[in-house]
Amino acid sequence: MKIYTKTGDKGQTSLAVGGRVSKCDKRLEAYGTADELNSFVGLLRAGVAQSPSFADTEVEAQLEWIQNRLFDIGGVLAGADIPLPEQIVCQLETWIDAMQCELPELRAFILPGGSELIARCHVCRTVARRLERAIIACYEGGEKPCPTNVLCFVNRLSDYCFVLSRWVAKVEKIMPFVWKKL
Repeated sequence: MKIYTKTGDKGQTSLAVGGRVSKCDKRLEAYGTADELNSFVGLLRAGVAQSPSFADTEVEAQLEWIQNRLFDIGGVLAGADIPLPEQIVCQLETWIDAMQCELPELRAFILPGGSELIARCHVCRTVARRLERAIIACYEGGEKPCPTNVLCFVNRLSDYCFVLSRWVAKVEKIMPFVWKKL
């Protein structure tokens, strides 16, 4: 079976629920951004898997779970009927709270960087924020409301990535890059 179908060669694609739309449709922007975020989370996960510092942690398993949920969310954004229970948001909050307990109080704005893994966390954080904006644009003014858990999950995922960046810095014993005002 060939990977290419040529059905999108004129700038149109099919949705999960049927019908064809422009490749610049807001729904495609949203689930394309979910796919992009999933790729960046995969890059972060690969870095975690290769680092001996994280061998005895649950971070790689958490990132795998997140990748699967992002795939679910992409399906929902494409029109598929995939249930997204409130538990997915609660799970992220549980992980955020657990990492947060190990971190000092945040007293300054943090700049992305310090190590490649920390920077990857921040890339995931910023792409999650872009996904959030794309989801809002997708459903804004539409006849169908955005599934609540989709937006909550993506919002919380950005928080998770930020806290993970700080936690990674702690594990790697790297001082965070702090914003220095002019």
